Order: sequence, then C-alpha cells, then structure tokens
Amino acid sequence: MDRQSKFWYLKHFNIFEGMDDASMEQVNQMSSMSTIRSQQPLYFPDQPTQAVFFLKEGHVKISRLAEDGKEMILDVLGPGEIFGELSFSGSDETSGELAQALDDAVICTMKKEDFESLLKMKPELNFEVTKRIGLRLRRFQERISEMVFKDVRKRIAAFLVRYAEEFGKIKGGIITIKMHLSHQEIALLVGAARQTVTTTLNEFRSKGLIDFSRQGFVIKQLPELQKLSQ
Repeated sequence: MDRQSKFWYLKHFNIFEGMDDASMEQVNQMSSMSTIRSQQPLYFPDQPTQAVFFLKEGHVKISRLAEDGKEMILDVLGPGEIFGELSFSGSDETSGELAQALDDAVICTMKKEDFESLLKMKPELNFEVTKRIGLRLRRFQERISEMVFKDVRKRIAAFLVRYAEEFGKIKGGIITIKMHLSHQEIALLVGAARQTVTTTLNEFRSKGLIDFSRQGFVIKQLPELQKLSQ
C-alpha cells in the first residue's frame, strides 16, 4: 500500500479524527499498513503480542484456544476497532488470544513502544482507546448474560440483531451483512451446538425473516427478530 493511501486511511480512522496533519504525519511514520487475506491469522496464543492493530476494513475474529484445542470466540471486530491492546497493559506476556481475518482486511499496525509514545504525546487518545476497549468488554458481558438468561433460539435471534446493528448496511428496509461466519463459529459465539444453529437459521429463513449464503446474511424482518430475541 502506497504512502498516500496509508495516510488517508489513518486520517479517517475514528480515534485520529481531529488530529492535525503534523500529528498525523507522526502516526504515519510510526505505523505500517497491510492487507490481510481471509482466514489469515495475525497472531497466535503462544506468541507475545508486541503491537497494536487498527482495523480499517474487513472483520477480525478474536478467540482463545483451550488445552484440548477447543475454540472460544471472544469477539468479532469490524472497521474502526482496536485490538492487541493487552500488549500495552503493563505485561509482556502473551494475551493467549488468536486473531484471524474473517474476510480480506486492511490493518494498520503500530509497535507497542510507538503507541505508548503516541499516547504520551496525545493524552486525549487515552479516552478514545479506553472507550473502545470498554465497548468490547460490554459486548462480551452482554453475551454472557444472554447465555445465562436466554434459551438457544433467543440467543441466535439476538446474535442476528446485534450483527445487523453493528455490521449491516440497510437499503429499502433490507439489511445486508457482508461477513461470513460459519455455523460452527456462530455456535461458539452463542453457546450452542452447530446443528441447533443450522436448524434455527433454516427456520428463520423459512419464515422469511432472513436469508444467508457464503457471502453473509440478509436480514429481511429485523423487528420480528428483535421480538424473538426478547
């Protein structure tokens, strides 16, 4: 990616909005931009994360792996999100996370020490970073609450509502989500068996609430899904 394109992406990244061109030039020099192909990992659980990542385009899955190899998906991130932030939490140990692109993604990468220097130069960024980390934590807490208090059908409906609101694009009352999660990945997110997810999604499709393919989801009746998620 050429330098001009990188500067443009950084300038239009949410947390850098309002920064003057001189400050943005410093950020530009501190960072590198790259395109990550679908399903390509960015880092592994056994590798210390010595960088902070800014997601400009695409989607990234953050998960943990148990000793038996079972995966637990913590979150799915979209454009404007920060991840790898545990690398500047005061510990040099690995976060234990696996980060993997779900589709082709544009990523800005900054070394831990450079990001720490940036925060010292621009303390106002601390608020934006903290806010975004807090939003991720709240999303995770909401999912845990759903697993405790809602049945599987409601959890799957809640998943569809949440992802429509976070990642969907609406046109003519139809919401399109161009991000494909496998039924197994959805099952890991909602705490259900893969077959249950497949059966429930097919039920919703037969009722005309949704459609889905390898390219993503189409939400046709968001209000009905919202009722089912309650």
